[in-house]
Amino acid sequence: MSLTGLNRSSIVRIIGVDPGLASTGWGVVESSQGKLRYIAHGCIETKSEQPRGERLKIIHQSFLEVLNIHKPQQAAMENLYFGKNVSSAMSVAEARGVLLLALANQGLSVTELTPNAIKKAVVGVTRADKKQIQKMIALILGLSDLPKPAHAADALGAAVCAAHLGI
Repeated sequence: MSLTGLNRSSIVRIIGVDPGLASTGWGVVESSQGKLRYIAHGCIETKSEQPRGERLKIIHQSFLEVLNIHKPQQAAMENLYFGKNVSSAMSVAEARGVLLLALANQGLSVTELTPNAIKKAVVGVTRADKKQIQKMIALILGLSDLPKPAHAADALGAAVCAAHLGI
């Protein structure tokens, strides 16, 4: 899909984020007149043997670099899901905090989306697994390969969901 000739002001660049302390996925798409264009995706990873504060600093600094490179106009982030592992949820909440700080420092507001809303928007069902999300993101965005790792595919899913919602 080509965006050539379109009014640049009608193009919205959206970053999606799948927060995590070990692995934070991010994905950037452009939306214009109901059409999506893939820009980039990746993952910020930290090592469990590093002190938690250092890991959060790495996430914050790396994410600021992503924001400075891709210059999104909008952001969408997966909501915190409280499963059975409360300590895991706490570390995800801390990662979300530094990510939200980075977005706020860039003047970006964040639309928070539930995992089920993202799965429904991307796959059409709320019980989709990681592989289904990867396959549908590749199809929706015209990618020749599945976006990897899964956290980056989930982040692209958040961006796609946000674009479909018109946020």
